[in-house]
Amino acid sequence: MASKKTTLLLHILFFLSLLLEILISIANTTNSTNADLNQGWGCIEGERKALLEFKHGVDCNNKTGNVVKVDLRNGWLGGEICDSLLDLKHLNYLDLSWNDFKGIQIPDFLGSFERLRYLDLSFAAFGGMIPPHLGNLSHLRYLDLHGGGHYNSPTVGVYNLNWISGLSSLKYLNLGKVNLSKATTNWMQAVNILPSLLELHLSNCELNDFPHYSDSNMFVNLTSLQVIDFSENNFNTNLPSWLDLSYNEIASEGTIELVNGLSICCNNSLEELHLGYNGLSGELPDSLGNFNNLRSLDLKYNSFDGPFPIAIQHLTNLESLDLSRNSLSGPIPMGIGNMLRMKRLDLSFNLMNGTIPQSIGQLREVTALFLDGNSWEGVVSEIHFNDLTKMEFLSLHLLPKKQPFRFHVRLEWIPPFSLKYIDISNCDVSPMFPSWLRTQKRLEDITLKNVGISDTIPEWLWKLDIVSLDLSKNQLYGKLPNSLYFSSTAFLVDLRFNLLVGRLPLRFNVVCNLLNGSIPSSISKLKYLVVIDLSNNHLSGNIPTNIWNDLNRLIALDLSKNKLSGGIPSWMCSVTSLFYLKLSDNNLSGELSPSLQNCERLYSLDLGNNMFSGEIPKWIGERMPSLVQLRLRGNMLIGGIPVQLCHLSYLHILDLAINNLSGSIPQCLGNLNALTSVALLYREIDEDTKLAEYSNHMDLVVKGQDMEFESILPIVKLIDLSSNNLWGEIPQEITNLSTLGTLNLSRNQLIGKIPQKIGAMQGLETLDLSCNHLSGPILMSMASITSLSHLNLSHNLLSGPIPTTNQFSTFNDPSIYETNLGLCGLPLSANCTPPNNQNHKNDQHDKQDDEDGRYMAWFFISMAMGFPVGFWAICGSLALNKSWRHAYFRFFDETRDRLLVFIIVNMARLKRKI
Repeated sequence: MASKKTTLLLHILFFLSLLLEILISIANTTNSTNADLNQGWGCIEGERKALLEFKHGVDCNNKTGNVVKVDLRNGWLGGEICDSLLDLKHLNYLDLSWNDFKGIQIPDFLGSFERLRYLDLSFAAFGGMIPPHLGNLSHLRYLDLHGGGHYNSPTVGVYNLNWISGLSSLKYLNLGKVNLSKATTNWMQAVNILPSLLELHLSNCELNDFPHYSDSNMFVNLTSLQVIDFSENNFNTNLPSWLDLSYNEIASEGTIELVNGLSICCNNSLEELHLGYNGLSGELPDSLGNFNNLRSLDLKYNSFDGPFPIAIQHLTNLESLDLSRNSLSGPIPMGIGNMLRMKRLDLSFNLMNGTIPQSIGQLREVTALFLDGNSWEGVVSEIHFNDLTKMEFLSLHLLPKKQPFRFHVRLEWIPPFSLKYIDISNCDVSPMFPSWLRTQKRLEDITLKNVGISDTIPEWLWKLDIVSLDLSKNQLYGKLPNSLYFSSTAFLVDLRFNLLVGRLPLRFNVVCNLLNGSIPSSISKLKYLVVIDLSNNHLSGNIPTNIWNDLNRLIALDLSKNKLSGGIPSWMCSVTSLFYLKLSDNNLSGELSPSLQNCERLYSLDLGNNMFSGEIPKWIGERMPSLVQLRLRGNMLIGGIPVQLCHLSYLHILDLAINNLSGSIPQCLGNLNALTSVALLYREIDEDTKLAEYSNHMDLVVKGQDMEFESILPIVKLIDLSSNNLWGEIPQEITNLSTLGTLNLSRNQLIGKIPQKIGAMQGLETLDLSCNHLSGPILMSMASITSLSHLNLSHNLLSGPIPTTNQFSTFNDPSIYETNLGLCGLPLSANCTPPNNQNHKNDQHDKQDDEDGRYMAWFFISMAMGFPVGFWAICGSLALNKSWRHAYFRFFDETRDRLLVFIIVNMARLKRKI
């Protein structure tokens, strides 16, 4: 046995010594190569000679030796640029900036470098006209031709910029101090067709005006720009209407600089400024007040905070102000009444509060007033509206009642305006139905939601030519008419959560509570329907099969919580516009219809709590790429969880609980992108906020309770696979879902241990692993999940001490650990033996084994290195030095002779004694 170990050790030592010699050889080769490069021999001979005429400062490709980069920035170069550069056929980077070429023209041949991606000729004192040959550089991404560089530098100019159209890959363009006065009729048209342009610098270019296109079809595309610089020009006309910087990614720290720069370069002539849909943040700068001629200011969908800017109150020419979807706070200032030309004011969905000032009633020209999505207090009365004779749109859709707010007008009030649209929600109006609405003959869209009306619906309301009607969440009572004839363009009627009774009226889309009967097929005649929500009623029978082809604008269909039976009609997904399909809590049965795979645009599919059977179709993961919510719980589905569901990168709710699913949990569930990101998951598909409200509700089991989610549903992240027959171990990959909020794997047949890296799931609020066969300890890393507020590990085979730090100190209910006989510590009555000696000894033993293993590894490494060093130090010196070699062997001969004589003499003495 010892011999085998010795042989193995010798083999290891030989292999390690051989490896060491190879490494030494490679190092020597590398040093030799570096030395050659330092001597200038790393580049191809022809290209190297070409560089001899052009000084030094180059990079070569390490593999091919071709020159790929010439950087002579700030080299004080001058004179002519030799065309021998053309021999550098693989050049992709050329920087000649900050030199002094004393007014020579940029060489035409620079346009011949087909591989060039970076060209910087800025501040190099070039003169004359820029050669159009540069337009041949189709791979160019960076072009800086900024003029100047030295005192009294010559002028650089162009006749036109048509050549720019050839730079299809360009991302950065700087023509600062280049005279574009002869190209003012087409410079924007040339820039407009650069699809990848991110930065455009045209400062000090002698521009006098912007091109104005009379053709309304001319589209000026600046939507990809991140930086735009028109400073130091002499614009003598207003900025055109096409200067719209919306939908950009302007850095938040550049907000003030951007606004200040525009206010200076435009000489107060700016009339429209659109910066919506950017990442702008911070308080709005006071320099906004410098735009004295501004008529339209659009800053919606940003992250501006702070109070309503005082500077804006001085923009007395402003006709349209949109600050919606920001984080502005505080009240509306009294000075708002000074903006007498205001026609459209939108402050919706901010963090504003306080009372709405009566001075808002001085905006005599206003036609649209949107104040919804804030937390107003106090009272709005007739005084606020007495002078608003031109108002057509009024929205006071408040946040759910956090502060008392009243819309208080007399029942007999006759408003001075004639509305087309009114939305008053989540505030107190009156117990009586507001009769003043009867005077509004042009009303098409009425929303009076959750305003405390306890009355019957007046008959005159049904006679209006309504397109949208929402009277939900009141206490309306009475019986619906048997037949109602709304406009064929009507798309929404919502009477949910009231006390209305009766059958569903023909030719009428209504959402309420106590309706019965079947769904009439005549509903298909309302071809402009966008939302059909008949949930929470007593409707019965089959889902009609012959109505869906005509409803080609339908986006949301909710028939949940009724008594419908049968299967899913094969023609239901002929409506290709469908985004939300909710058929849950009915008596529907059969396999999931293959026709559903035609709903390729679905965001939410909820078929829970029915009697569907068969397997979960693979095409859900293959044909529905936009799916964000999938709820199939409470059915009779069998088979495994298809791995195709892992392809749904937007999926943030997966509820397959209470079925008969079997097999293991797919490892690829750990790849669901939406559960690893902190980004807001809701993607608005329509500007109609009612649509989002109707589609955004779902019943889920969270923290052990059935809960209905509505407004916060977009940020709920859940996987519920409970009450199935899943087996195997919990995949380690599941711990990649760092932002998952609820994980419920209870009531399955899972075995093994709790995943080792579960502490990485920092977003977990609910974790239920109960009623499985899990073993091993409760990992101490679970205590680092500080967001965890609901835990259930009962009915498993877990053992060891229960963690006591962080959130675990608040879990005082022993039932969450029950029937785990090996667990000990609070809140259980079983005490842990102080400290577990056997485990302690095992840990010490394991630790010692680890240390011994490390020592042995270092021992072998040192022997492998010492053997060749010691061998060649001795043998090599003997082989190279003759005198050392003779002395060495003479020493051995003499030592041998002395040893032999010593042995003979002592043997003779021993014999004599014997």
